[in-house]
Amino acid sequence: MLIVMLLPNSRTEPDGSAVIRVLGYNIRSMRDDTDALARVITACAPDLVLVQEAPRFFRWRKKLARLAAASGQVILTGGATAAGPAILCNLRATVERTEDVLLPLTPGLHRRGLATAVVRFGAARLGVISCHLSLQQDERYDQAGMLLDRLAGLGVEHAVAGGDLNERPDGPTFRLLADSLQDCRTTAPWGGEFTSTPADPHQRIDAVFATKGIEVLGCGVPLEQPGITETDLRAATDHLPVLAALRVPATV
Repeated sequence: MLIVMLLPNSRTEPDGSAVIRVLGYNIRSMRDDTDALARVITACAPDLVLVQEAPRFFRWRKKLARLAAASGQVILTGGATAAGPAILCNLRATVERTEDVLLPLTPGLHRRGLATAVVRFGAARLGVISCHLSLQQDERYDQAGMLLDRLAGLGVEHAVAGGDLNERPDGPTFRLLADSLQDCRTTAPWGGEFTSTPADPHQRIDAVFATKGIEVLGCGVPLEQPGITETDLRAATDHLPVLAALRVPATV
């Protein structure tokens, strides 16, 4: 009999630390099956959703709010104001502050940005960044440096960052991030590895990272998560999601 190992559920520990679930997901501007997308997010039971390619044009807030409501979340920050990245959260999160950051524009290339926030889960204080890095290698590397600078500037001891890196783990940008942060998939492999594409998973270009003091309990594509089907994963968008379970220490 096949035994499927599940990630731990969200909870607050007796010492004040918080076990949370963080989901990274490129939703392709909700141009696909939004019902399937909502079912996937709901089944993952995340505390935070780091979204890439959120709707950015006509009635984008209403579209993103509809997805959030359908999946048990609320909009924390981002969307068009961050050029695509957004953060959703459940009501377990207490929001301390948010900021959407537009990165320098390279003429002829797509505008990029960062959705950032500081939240609390009980006694655990956490910085959060959602990103979608450039298709162009040099710009992508520079943007990763800006992400690390922004993470350091949040003024928190513990933080997570995640998104669509548009690069595999052996690339210079991915390595830059993994040298400074924990690549959660490498630290505690769980579920599937490859995030692109749902019809033919063959590369890992999406990731969740955590600062060193966070304990990674498991991270990967939630292929065997109860409530998730291959049909929904294929229909929802052109990326597979990355789900991480993390233990965030209580803030001293």
